[in-house]
Amino acid sequence: MKKALTIAGIVIAIIALIVFNKLISRRNVVDTYAEVQKGVFEITVVNSGELIAENSLDITAPEIGQDDNEDRDRDQGRGGPGQQGGAGRQGGGGRQGTQSRGIDIRLMDFEIQDIVPEGTVVKEGDYIAQLDKTNYDNTLKDELENIETLKSDLEMKILDTAVTLTSLRDEIKNQTYAVEEAAITLEQSQFEPPATIRKAKTELDKAQRALDQKKKSYALRAKQVLHEIEMQKLDLANRTELINDLQEFLAKFTIKAPAAGMVIYKKDRNGVRRKAGSTVNAFDRVIATLPDLTSMISKIYVNEIEVSKVSPGLKVDITVDAFPERKFTGNVISVANIGEKLPNSDAKMFEVQIKVDVYDPDLRPSMTTWNKVIIKTINDAVYIPLECVYTGSDSIPFVYKKNKTKQIVFIGEMNDKNIIVKQGLDPGAAIYTIAPEEPWKFKVTGENLIASIKEGQ
Repeated sequence: MKKALTIAGIVIAIIALIVFNKLISRRNVVDTYAEVQKGVFEITVVNSGELIAENSLDITAPEIGQDDNEDRDRDQGRGGPGQQGGAGRQGGGGRQGTQSRGIDIRLMDFEIQDIVPEGTVVKEGDYIAQLDKTNYDNTLKDELENIETLKSDLEMKILDTAVTLTSLRDEIKNQTYAVEEAAITLEQSQFEPPATIRKAKTELDKAQRALDQKKKSYALRAKQVLHEIEMQKLDLANRTELINDLQEFLAKFTIKAPAAGMVIYKKDRNGVRRKAGSTVNAFDRVIATLPDLTSMISKIYVNEIEVSKVSPGLKVDITVDAFPERKFTGNVISVANIGEKLPNSDAKMFEVQIKVDVYDPDLRPSMTTWNKVIIKTINDAVYIPLECVYTGSDSIPFVYKKNKTKQIVFIGEMNDKNIIVKQGLDPGAAIYTIAPEEPWKFKVTGENLIASIKEGQ
């Protein structure tokens, strides 16, 4: 009895296995077919991207000799994607520097000591970041020492000038006396021999010329030393102004928000975000930005093969990874003329900017997007999946139909998933998505299309 039950169980298991295999085989057979479709066909370029604000206000490190209003006006004049950053001025010989009334001060890089977390919502005047003052503190100490030396030198110059001019005035006075004595001698020699009179006249002329020369020398010397004093005073004034500029400049190393908004860290050319510990170049002083969230851009990169298809004005379907269930639309607003090499890419990539049509408060900079740029829309197109199309050594395309025929097809444009069939297939026909096991048994049909296909090639 037990043996009979065991045998019956084995038989039932075998039957169940056979039935299961048939079901699986049937399911696999169904899965190997696709139906020829007819309807709207879109030719698209699909790529991932990143949200950025169309306009933003730069938060920058301070610049010597520039007040807050000037800084804000210039930053508001920049704005827009890809138009961020500050600038310094370059002195002669490639030296980085700026000037305060002709005094050259070398611009140095800034280090961010502290910065609020990215995404922080701030009000105008709120704390944003603290920059390291060390380098400019040392410059200020040097200038304070220099100004003390200048003050001492100026005092000494004034004293030396007073002594020098006093000595020259004494010489003029003594020479005046000499002229008077020579004149008296000439007057007393009126009854002397002619030779004595001529000698007295000569001495008077010599004394008068010497007096004139001393007066001219005094005037020139006075003009010279007064000019030197004025130059030293001017240098002292410039240094004083520079110290004031440096002190005001250092007071701005505590960065405050120029307006209300959300703080987004600035990315450098390598895509690295500037944060605490980062160094900010003196010619690109942007630390962070305050984006205008009411107008967003989806920035994507298109390879050099497909970029010729993309042009401003094309419609785009957009999804955001953070909200996969929500759909957005947009339009291409710009296509870069020059490609660039991106990390992990051998091909040249061209930046394409897509403006999102509607404002959504949930959209934030740096969110990942998926963008379908609609290049062309064809109505009532007959199309099939790309994987259904095969070609032989003669480059003639064909498909395998469910009715065991090898159908030659005249194909047209394609997108990333499907391809248009101009001739050779009717909507609703079933075709293989995977090559059949014995394709040589399929009858070739549609040979009348070969001539048209070759002409189209």
